[in-house]
Amino acid sequence: MRLKDKKVIALIDNEFEDLELWYPILRLQEEGAIVKLVGPKAEEKYIGKYGVPAISDYSFSDINIQEYDAILVPGGWAPDKLRRFPEVLHFVKEMNTANKPIGQICHAGWVLISAKILKNKKVTSTPGIMDDMENAGAIWFDKPVVVDGNLVSSRRPPDLPDYMRAFIDLLAK
Repeated sequence: MRLKDKKVIALIDNEFEDLELWYPILRLQEEGAIVKLVGPKAEEKYIGKYGVPAISDYSFSDINIQEYDAILVPGGWAPDKLRRFPEVLHFVKEMNTANKPIGQICHAGWVLISAKILKNKKVTSTPGIMDDMENAGAIWFDKPVVVDGNLVSSRRPPDLPDYMRAFIDLLAK
């Protein structure tokens, strides 16, 4: 198991894109990683866009980000909510400063925009937020996955296999 004992945060709020949360979690667990769901409240049920529930392990305020090796931001409409929490922006900035893997897919780029870490970064996202990403200083590509340093970005659910291969490879280094 390439990721044995690696600790990963998966951010969560209502209306996350179900596959963009669960597929990465299951792939990471298959590789031996410990994945914790972190949302506004601990032990709270959050519902995905298509009705799949997820229960948070911790609240944002419970987390010491230095104890984690990577962070995942799912897409859906949740990123528009997540980026309003100062703790979430702090997590993303800290992971970026520490050069630890940050995974973002679809609309998750909104969180990275609000954390102000995209200047001159090569990324992808759902085409619907391409202008937002470029206006934040990113260099946008229409590809299934783009890796730039510690940042792994992807467009949408059909790209999940490519996204997770790249994220797992980066985390395993």
